[in-house]
Amino acid sequence: MGLFDKLVNKPGSQAKKRVGWFDKVLKDLPESDYEDLERSEFPSTATKIFETGDKREQLTKFAALVRVAAEKTLEQRPYDVQLRGLVALLDGMVVQMVTGEGKTLVGAMAAAGYALQGRYVHVVSVNDYLAARDAEWMRPLFELLGVSVASIQESDDDATRREAYSAEVVYGSVQEIGFDLLRDRFVEDDADTRVPPRDVVIVDEADSVLIDEARVPLVLAGSTNVEEANFEIARFVEKLEDGVHFEVSDDHKAVSLTDEGIDLAEKTLDVDLFGDDADTLAAINLALYAQALVHRDVDYLIVDGAVKLISDSRGRVAQLQRWPDGLQAAVEAKEKLETSESGEILDQMTVEEMIHGYPTVCGMTGTALAVGDDLREFYNLEIAAIEPNVPTIREDEPDRLYTFQESKERAIVDEVLDQHKRGRPILIGTRSVAESESLASRLQARGIDSEVLNAKDDSREAEIISRAGAKGAVTVSTQMAGRGTDIRLADEEVADLGGLLVIGAGRYPSSRLDDQLRGRAGRQGDPGTSVFFTSLEDSLLDRVPDAQRFVEDGDETGFIDSKRAAQMVEHAQRIAEGENTAIHRDTWRFNELMAKQRQLVLKRRDKVREGDGVAEVQERLDEEFVKRHSDLDDAIVEQAITSVLLFKIDERWVDHLAYLNDLREGIHLRTLAREKPHEAFNSESVRVFSSFWDDVVDGAAQVLNDATITEQGLDLETYGLKRPSSTWTYLAAESTFGSDVENIVKRVRK
Repeated sequence: MGLFDKLVNKPGSQAKKRVGWFDKVLKDLPESDYEDLERSEFPSTATKIFETGDKREQLTKFAALVRVAAEKTLEQRPYDVQLRGLVALLDGMVVQMVTGEGKTLVGAMAAAGYALQGRYVHVVSVNDYLAARDAEWMRPLFELLGVSVASIQESDDDATRREAYSAEVVYGSVQEIGFDLLRDRFVEDDADTRVPPRDVVIVDEADSVLIDEARVPLVLAGSTNVEEANFEIARFVEKLEDGVHFEVSDDHKAVSLTDEGIDLAEKTLDVDLFGDDADTLAAINLALYAQALVHRDVDYLIVDGAVKLISDSRGRVAQLQRWPDGLQAAVEAKEKLETSESGEILDQMTVEEMIHGYPTVCGMTGTALAVGDDLREFYNLEIAAIEPNVPTIREDEPDRLYTFQESKERAIVDEVLDQHKRGRPILIGTRSVAESESLASRLQARGIDSEVLNAKDDSREAEIISRAGAKGAVTVSTQMAGRGTDIRLADEEVADLGGLLVIGAGRYPSSRLDDQLRGRAGRQGDPGTSVFFTSLEDSLLDRVPDAQRFVEDGDETGFIDSKRAAQMVEHAQRIAEGENTAIHRDTWRFNELMAKQRQLVLKRRDKVREGDGVAEVQERLDEEFVKRHSDLDDAIVEQAITSVLLFKIDERWVDHLAYLNDLREGIHLRTLAREKPHEAFNSESVRVFSSFWDDVVDGAAQVLNDATITEQGLDLETYGLKRPSSTWTYLAAESTFGSDVENIVKRVRK
């Protein structure tokens, strides 16, 4: 490790110190010791490796064994770089490997290595399809080594899930495993538990899951109701004029009524927004946000009469995802759709909290170094950057900046026409569904047929990607083709033409998404080129208010040849990345205490299931209760008390969660009293939580004093202790609009 690395402790520098030793033994792995093993001998041999010797000796022998095993079962001989990745994963790091380097096999080898040490492993994928595919693909390797493997799917019933979780290695999406953890939160019998105690997690696309999705809440909701949207307000907001009745912030993240807009609302709707009609103001703010800042075919689609959110980082429909209920209803009203089902939140946790529940965390991705500081700050993870097996020869051209969206799209089409004449395959990466369709339409008008891949229809994804590297192929795609997609060149003729040309139709808010798109070209030493076209109208440049000053620098085509302008684009991206890190940090500050309180409640709940707390409740029961049940067996009475306690714990937690969510919505008002919002939130949360257990015991005693227990136990529903008739899970998209109270304060300040 160089002096500079030591001084700045830059991402990747620690990996050289921790796993650099493996390079010295890599050329002399004892593979010959295992090449003649019978299939039946592999499990015992693999297990014995981890029973003797020091860690380095064990990893050296295992690398040799698993290379032989992979070649026998999968007909894939792991490259040296894959074995480097294996050792880094088994050392608890995040491994960065470029496209086409075989991360799936690396993850499977590491999962087997942990399992053979007696560890219990979850391999977390980004969706169900990949979880099932990878588990089946790697199954022969696991079976040869004597390691059981299974996968979790959304369609699995409880019995299937419990059986799958009993395997030593379990593949599943982050959502499905997270939702099962939430469902286990309410079990009363150990036999109903789905997920055993967490141990090791190997995260595929680690930067996406650990950073981009870290603050996304996984939600378990219960009871059924519909939050009715206000269609009258939706129609009123439709008629408001930007700049006259409302103002959008420079960063396009907030919108608020002007004085003229407030006057019009009060006159049209016959309300006093700052009097007794604050709820109407809240509804207007939601409707206004939905109208001005949430865009169809950019933020969401309409599919079969329902609003479907689009994932910012993947460009796909975000299955099971919805905005906080008020905004969800407002968007549905805007689109004149029936309001979807909502309900009270029974429990929630962020993806980050879920991952923190594993004692050992490691992962793989193609773009980790860019968020190395974040991975270290939020997860105490180091990065091992693995060089590709074959050097990358892709040419990354400088960005081409244009004045307007129109001139940028014209330039993209001209570039495609020029390259298409030569027969070169082209992938155009767009930032939204709307942009992908616009470019495809322009290409069609110029006589070029293209395949469009976006969230509206992913049924042909595999077919489209399989042909994207063919001569003359033109593919227009959202981020769907930017992560985890392997585009292979059809033949040597295509390679001689220069390989795949990747065109980015604008920079993303994260340089990692840019790099993921670039990485579709130049796979495993193939030739290829990448170039990004940007414009001053791109949403990324909303963060630079004076960007429009460069409009006059454009030539007759709109092209801007200015180093300062190019630097401005880079600057805007750094601002966006900084904003995301700040939001992540801010979100975790609020969620950290909630997560700790949640763990305390779960531990108390487990103790109650074991009989703890019964004596405390009995001390608060009146004499009449004792008389009524003097003939009953003590075990029946104690079981009834336990059941009531469990219900009251769950009920009290739901109330506490609702309180914390409401508290957080308005906590920024504490700045008016010169308080720090996080400190105020924590102190209020601790104060309210301090009475949690006493409230539970008192509530249980109150119910039992009015109840009659029979030989069959206590009928909870008779005494109002009714569980939700149905439960469902979803991911709550972050709401970035200010709270209604904050907007009122802005008005008062004016």
